[in-house]
Amino acid sequence: MKKLQFKKDINAPAEKVYDTMLGISNIETYEQWTSEFNPTSSYEGSWGKGSKIYFVGTDENGKKGGMVSEIADSIPFQFVSIRHYGILDGEKEITEGAEVEKWAGGHENYSFKENNGITTVTVDLDTTEDFLDYMDQTYPKALDKLKELCEK
Repeated sequence: MKKLQFKKDINAPAEKVYDTMLGISNIETYEQWTSEFNPTSSYEGSWGKGSKIYFVGTDENGKKGGMVSEIADSIPFQFVSIRHYGILDGEKEITEGAEVEKWAGGHENYSFKENNGITTVTVDLDTTEDFLDYMDQTYPKALDKLKELCEK
């Protein structure tokens, strides 16, 4: 696993950035910034500590897929830790095997630090070698979109 970090300063209170990023009040805000990864990105589940959550989308054939994850930690408006432990293939959860073992147990952590009305979002994530370039190119675009949504 490789560790990556991305930061973005957003001219909005931490509460608004947190709510927008996670789609708490309106799931569409989550879907809008994550559309940079997949135009059909969404989630099923909740952001409470210990909750199971699916990060889903559909492929070019309309088949549902994604990640099976758990909210490892959650401090509202400050921090969220997502632990990925499986793949969703259609409606089937796959939690073991070669495809899963490459990245199972990897985390994606979101930190929100507000200072004088500006919130710094820090994303720390574990990724596999084959996704390094993709994440390096896509995450900054997604965070730009999040900034745009929060500053409206």
